[in-house]
Amino acid sequence: MREPKFKIGQQYKTGGKHPKICTVIDIYKTYNSNGEMVKLRYVSQHEFCGQMVIDADVPEATIARGLIG
Repeated sequence: MREPKFKIGQQYKTGGKHPKICTVIDIYKTYNSNGEMVKLRYVSQHEFCGQMVIDADVPEATIARGLIG
């Protein structure tokens, strides 16, 4: 079983023409019936027009590409 590469609180920038600064707020781990972890995804949030928007399906590669600090 592998451990998450990034911790809660890690910030990263999204790609594209108008990048946003996102913060990891949770980590989702999915297990099969044998107790083996089969999926690891991050939950992140960013501000848009004064409201917090949550993305519940962020892969590690997205965070690794846009690491801040």
